[in-house]
Amino acid sequence: MIGQANSIERRSGVALWRQIADQILHSIAVGDFPENAALPPEVALAERYGVNRHTVRSAIAALVQEGVLKAEQGRGTFVLSRKRLSYPIGARTRFSEGLQGQASERHITLLASSVEPANRRVAEGLGLAKGADVIRLETRGEADGMPVSRAAGWFDARRFAGIDAAMAETGSITASLARFGIDDYLRQSTVLSARHADAADLADLDLQPGAIVLVTVAVNVTPDGQPIQFSESRFPAERIELRLSAL
Repeated sequence: MIGQANSIERRSGVALWRQIADQILHSIAVGDFPENAALPPEVALAERYGVNRHTVRSAIAALVQEGVLKAEQGRGTFVLSRKRLSYPIGARTRFSEGLQGQASERHITLLASSVEPANRRVAEGLGLAKGADVIRLETRGEADGMPVSRAAGWFDARRFAGIDAAMAETGSITASLARFGIDDYLRQSTVLSARHADAADLADLDLQPGAIVLVTVAVNVTPDGQPIQFSESRFPAERIELRLSAL
């Protein structure tokens, strides 16, 4: 028997078909729709979510395009087996090490860099005065050619002048920081949230409108507690699960 659906917001600004697609994704994630099993018929899904069959059909078509579902003529629509990558968030969070053993190729690309005045949030995280110059690095992480993260990192421009060039050359925050004499650093804090992907997320992470991204806002410090990096990272929920360990 099909369970009660979560509420659909008809005036949320998110298309109904996308909300249905997200509900189906959630049901897959919690095991209501098992992998490799047939999805319930369109008429049953329409009743479950309180929408018409056309809306359900649009949601299913989007999930087929995203590789979540597979439609077979005369047999129905099936949930594909899609193992998500598990990314650890802990005291020493490192992109390449975190995905080791799950992806053979892992790298970070520098998308853009700039010098800008620190806003209140960044300034507090780095222990700087509001408006102090900081270097902003925009990066994208990939695993086996698939985009799995998009991040912005801020660094004190006085202390880390040239870190953008180091990042462009090394493709590694850790290696770039080592050029400034920082051989180790720790995660001081991480705040987690989730939201719908914005336009930049859609483009850089190759996502469909309405996709969900997991967001981490973090501060990294040296072993003696000096703040060195404030960051905001976005991970596509359909590809990545965040695994928390003690900080």
